[in-house]
Amino acid sequence: MPRKPTKGYFVRGHFVAVGSELDLELKRELKGSVDMSKTDLKKHMDHLQSLGESLLTLRSDLMTRLREQHELSDKLIDALAEARRITNFEGKRRQMQFIGKLMRALDEDTVAAIEAALEEQRKPSAQETLRLHQAEQWRDRLVADDDALTDWLRQDPEADVQHLRALIRQARKDAQTTAAQEKPGEAQRHGKAYREIFQIVRQALGRDDTPPDESSDHE
Repeated sequence: MPRKPTKGYFVRGHFVAVGSELDLELKRELKGSVDMSKTDLKKHMDHLQSLGESLLTLRSDLMTRLREQHELSDKLIDALAEARRITNFEGKRRQMQFIGKLMRALDEDTVAAIEAALEEQRKPSAQETLRLHQAEQWRDRLVADDDALTDWLRQDPEADVQHLRALIRQARKDAQTTAAQEKPGEAQRHGKAYREIFQIVRQALGRDDTPPDESSDHE
């Protein structure tokens, strides 16, 4: 009669049999009851698989750095490359499970480095969000306050002043027209000039993101 496979799970590349001394020790370390330990282990494994999926979108320069500094296994690199090629849903799902298994073999420092690399990749998007908010604030100031244009020219001396003034005048006219036409409770509508002011300001703020070593010390 064939022997039933031992039930268990992988932690950092090692198989842990359910009910073994190592299993009990891990459960004691994971605070609280056996049920809580199983929950924590499941969350940890899901987190590692999610990290593996996120590696599929990691920029090549960050991936190269991870490989050089933390010696990601060739098996993991090959598995990621294969996952990118697979288009079949079930095949992709199985491949991601395999990647999750490989991720569980990584040490804590490597996992932390992967998390840091993914966070570094997300930073530009946070920077862009901040720039959008700043552009919205400048646009609203320019439309609402005559003195704001002088302040903006200090921020962007290369601005086309005549064009910007014309857009501001048009945006104010559009606002008066739509305000007279709107019904109570309706969302405020804005014209083309209002949107164009936003784009001009946004592009100008984007020029400020040039690294200091490229934009200074050239005199």
